[in-house]
Amino acid sequence: MTLDIPHNHHPQNDATDLNIHPSSHPQAWKWYHYFTFNTDHKVIGIQYLVTAFLFYLIGGLMAVAMRMELATPAPDLVDPNIYNALMTNHGTIMIFLWIVPSAIGGFGNYLIPLMLGARDMAFPKLNAIAFWLNPPAGLLILASFIFGGSQSGWTAYPPLSLVTAPTAQTMWILAILLVGTSSILGSLNFVVTIWKMKVPSMKWDQLPLFCWAILATSVLALLSTPVLAAGLVLLLFDINFGTSFFKPDAGGNVIIYQHLFWFYSHPAVYLMILPIFGIMSEVIPIHARKPIFGYKAIAYSTLTICVVGLFVWVHHMFTSGTPGWMRMFFTISTLIVAVPTGVKIFGWVATLWGGKIRFTTAMLFAVGLLSMFVLGGLSGVTLGTAPFDIHVHDTYYVVAHFHFVLFGGSVFGIYAGIYHWFPKITGRMTNEALGKVHFVLTFIGTILTFLPMHQLGLQGMPRRVAMYEPQFTGLNELCTIGAFILGFSVIPFTINMIWSWIAGEKAGDNPWQALSLEWTTSSPPIVENWEVLPVVTHGPYEYGMTNNNEEISDSVVSEG
Repeated sequence: MTLDIPHNHHPQNDATDLNIHPSSHPQAWKWYHYFTFNTDHKVIGIQYLVTAFLFYLIGGLMAVAMRMELATPAPDLVDPNIYNALMTNHGTIMIFLWIVPSAIGGFGNYLIPLMLGARDMAFPKLNAIAFWLNPPAGLLILASFIFGGSQSGWTAYPPLSLVTAPTAQTMWILAILLVGTSSILGSLNFVVTIWKMKVPSMKWDQLPLFCWAILATSVLALLSTPVLAAGLVLLLFDINFGTSFFKPDAGGNVIIYQHLFWFYSHPAVYLMILPIFGIMSEVIPIHARKPIFGYKAIAYSTLTICVVGLFVWVHHMFTSGTPGWMRMFFTISTLIVAVPTGVKIFGWVATLWGGKIRFTTAMLFAVGLLSMFVLGGLSGVTLGTAPFDIHVHDTYYVVAHFHFVLFGGSVFGIYAGIYHWFPKITGRMTNEALGKVHFVLTFIGTILTFLPMHQLGLQGMPRRVAMYEPQFTGLNELCTIGAFILGFSVIPFTINMIWSWIAGEKAGDNPWQALSLEWTTSSPPIVENWEVLPVVTHGPYEYGMTNNNEEISDSVVSEG
């Protein structure tokens, strides 16, 4: 598979890069190191994952509170203003403090150097700084509830954001600016690391597809995030310093804000889903015991999404007085971006076809993601066409679409990644029975919560409201039951993670018999990942294929 050979001195091999004295180089970190400013990429990856999961629990509690309110047409549980704050900050936390940090910061930081054969990220201290910008951002959002909470939706459209809870809105803006800065710093680090620090023996067509996904995601973040930051700074000035960039009664233009916001926030969908696509491309071939179908097509389609994804944002603004020619252009570009996504879907299905599939928990979540994302993608195609979008704009049809894409897509992928790499991170196996209970509850809860919302939207129920017409009650009750099931699904997952980390079965270095580089070191890896750097002798997905006239036998790479 790979050969370990002695290596000459390289700057990335210095123990001083990790702030460790060479003579006292530890083989593993203690638990308290995970609460410190640590520059080891693996520690930072775990910090991202655990912190993001805590915010996921908070955002999930907000969602359950909203669904309890929506179980009846009247506002009989929380005040409508509090409902608005819960709705705004639920979306903000789930996007900016759960999916993006865990998918990019968590898995990206932990896995990229290991997959490249590197000792660490290119800029370890910058990496640590990027993480430590996230906790204060989350605290700012939570503290904003003292001042009523931001109530303008996660889009913060003016003029609503200019007049409701200005102190809370200011805190919200500062939090997003911190998260955006973290994203820019992290993305710069990923681009340099992938471009410059893979082992010399690794060719570009031997790069794991997760690395391609993180590279495309990072480039997209570097291009789009500063635009959102600019819009939010101008909004901050309008709220606090008397400017009128977006005040319509003083000559400001609210449509300009929408362009600035969506130029980032539609690519943000790809910031959330591209790393998940990378996770899928790692999990499926390993558990299907087959080479990935269409490696180059999947890699290049990732880069294509990065490019085309910058030219679709106006489909969020079809009802904002958009001229006809612009509607036509962005309808076409939105439909085009579905093509490289379809390439990935067909590649994964072809990989599964005829494979020796092992229905582990990781594989179940990966297959579940396929079904969820296809459904969300089909509704996305309908929303990308201007006539239909105008009909269902700001209805629950939109809520159903993006939850199937982001919860059924991103969250299922995060779970698949956690179950897949948990043995590498901890050295122990998860409990498969608890994992399957977690999957079943999550799958059923997702369907019950979000599928009826398509019908609610087609019938005309508006989103972002605490009160609605009585004829929508039955479907809303069904959605609330599903939300409770989703809430309960977190319990077996949390028990599984904690118990398995403490007392799970020992995993060994490579329990899945995988071929990519992260599985060639110990589980969990030592501080500098390898005693000696590996040499790549074949691609990461060549299960059952031949290499240099020597078969990579399935007896070597299968369960037994």
